[in-house]
Amino acid sequence: MRIGRHTITPNLILAPMAGVTDKPFRLLCKQLGAGLAVSEMTIADPKLWHTRKSRLRMDHSDEPAPIAVQIAGYDPQMLADAARYNVDHGAEIIDINMGCPAKKVCNVWSGSALLQDEALVARICTAVAHAVKVPVTLKIRTGWNRANRNGVAIAQIAEDAGIAALAVHGRTREDLYQGEAEYDTIRAIKQAVAIPVSANGDIDSPEKAKQVLEQTGCDAVLIGRAAQGRPWIFREIAHYLATGEHLPEPSPLAVRDILLGHLDTLYAFYGEPQGIRIARKHLGWYAKNRPENEAFRQIVVRAETVMEQRQLTIDYFDRLLDHLGSLQSHPQSHFAIRTPARTTA
Repeated sequence: MRIGRHTITPNLILAPMAGVTDKPFRLLCKQLGAGLAVSEMTIADPKLWHTRKSRLRMDHSDEPAPIAVQIAGYDPQMLADAARYNVDHGAEIIDINMGCPAKKVCNVWSGSALLQDEALVARICTAVAHAVKVPVTLKIRTGWNRANRNGVAIAQIAEDAGIAALAVHGRTREDLYQGEAEYDTIRAIKQAVAIPVSANGDIDSPEKAKQVLEQTGCDAVLIGRAAQGRPWIFREIAHYLATGEHLPEPSPLAVRDILLGHLDTLYAFYGEPQGIRIARKHLGWYAKNRPENEAFRQIVVRAETVMEQRQLTIDYFDRLLDHLGSLQSHPQSHFAIRTPARTTA
C-alpha cells in the first residue's frame, strides 16, 4: 500500500491507541513486523504542546520512517497549525482522529463526534491537507450511531478534500468496542473511493487478517488491542499472508527477551517512576489470557523499582524455562506456578 510517497510494507499497521502507542511500543511493533505504527493522538490545542506528556509524544528521534502522527481536535485552523507543528518536529504522515469513541474526547466535539457534522469534516480535512506537504490520512468509524452510518459519505468528503488514505474502524461511535465489526460497511466505503482504505476492528489472528482483507477489499489492516501483550502478531500475520503457513509460537525465551527489551526501553524513555507505572499495564497484557501467569502478574505489577520489576520478570521466566526442561525430562511431572518472592532494592 502507498500513502503519498511512502510504501507501507507489509500492509499491517499498528492502530493509534491513547496511552498505548508511545514511542517504545511503536519501535517494538515495527521491529516485529508492522509496516507502519501510528502515534497516540496529540491534542491540537497549542497550549498543551509544551507539557512533558506532549513533548514525549512528539519525540520521534531514531524512529524508523515513515513517522505517522495522529492529531485530534475540532477547529480546522487549530488542526492545520498542529499538523504544521508536528511536521516541523518530524512527522511524515499526519493522521486526523475522527474515530475515537471516548466520552471525554467526544464531549469536546473531537474524535468520532465530528462524524455528526459533515460540513465540519470537509473544512477540517481541507484545512489540514492544504497546510502541509506530507500526506494526510483520516481515521473514522462507520458512523455516529446505527441509525446514522454515514461512513461512505464521510469517505467521499475526505477524498474530495485531499485526504490521501482512510482507516475505518468497523463500528459506530455508539457501539464503542462492543459487538462485531461491520466488514460489509467497510467494503462499501472501500468501493466508494479511489484512495487506499485500511480496515480496523477485531483483527486478532492471521486467519482473521486474511479474511478481512478478502471480505473488504481493503489495502491494509490496522491492529490495535490484539497487539497489546502480543506485539509479534505482526510478523505472524505477515508470514501467513505471504506463505499461507503459520509461524511457531515464540518460545518463552524469545518472549522473555522481547519483554525485557520493552521494559528497558520504557525505563530509558520515561525515567524510573513513570516507566515503572507504564510497564505495569504492558506486563499485565503479556500475562493476560494465560492462567498460569496470574501469580506473576499479581506480584510484578506491585513492584516499585526498576530493579525489582525487572528481576521479578527474569525470575519468572527462569522458573518457566526450568519447568519446561523438567517436563521434557519427566513428561508426567506436575508443575504449579509459585508466586515469585519480592526483592528489595
